Amino acid sequence: MTDWELMYDSRGDCARVPELLDRVERDHDPAAWEELERRLTVGAPLAFPASFAALPRLVRLAGSSRRARRLAGRIVRYAAATDGCDELFEECTACVIELGRLLDEELRARPDHHLDPFRDLLAARQEYHWAAVLQDCADAAYGVGCPHCPVEVTMVIGTRGHYSTIRTEQLDDVERRTLRPASPEQLSGTGRWMYEVAVRDGRDALADTIVHLFGRVECPRCASVFTFADAYTAANNPRA
Repeated sequence: MTDWELMYDSRGDCARVPELLDRVERDHDPAAWEELERRLTVGAPLAFPASFAALPRLVRLAGSSRRARRLAGRIVRYAAATDGCDELFEECTACVIELGRLLDEELRARPDHHLDPFRDLLAARQEYHWAAVLQDCADAAYGVGCPHCPVEVTMVIGTRGHYSTIRTEQLDDVERRTLRPASPEQLSGTGRWMYEVAVRDGRDALADTIVHLFGRVECPRCASVFTFADAYTAANNPRA
């Protein structure tokens, strides 16, 4: 039984969230959904004790409500950036697994908006750093420190081309180097899973992004060549 007296939301309130959950369960009240979203997640990747307390009820709604799936997915994505809630989140293990199943079903149905449920599914699989980094495939830029010299390398994938560069303060891309994508046969682990899901769901642009993320990058400054995924994971997920 959840003790809501201990569960504060983004406004420090401990009583409002269960009332809102009752309203969205009863009649899918749009105003209640909007307030619930503001209270359980904020613009920055941050959740609250009330977010994790609400997660089981949101997942129960998620089978028939896209809005419940999106809110539950954001809470799971934000879990890694939320301090002091580890025990609460651990208690949600079963419902996170169920959310992952529902998200995979949604992706198989090829929704118009594919990226958000894909990122949410990554988070449900505890791949929080990849859930955070993936961007719109049409025009994406990913930054990582060169492992061999003190330079921030930007990798550009999209309509402007596929290259590594040093991006200036004026957002100019200088000293471009062509990216070296991985072949699908070279992928393993998370990279292979991401690629296979993208291909399964007919997301060619996402599949192209993934082989470049897991491919090799040349630093324009020192000319060293490194695997972007390894450098990015080392910087953002040291436990991997």
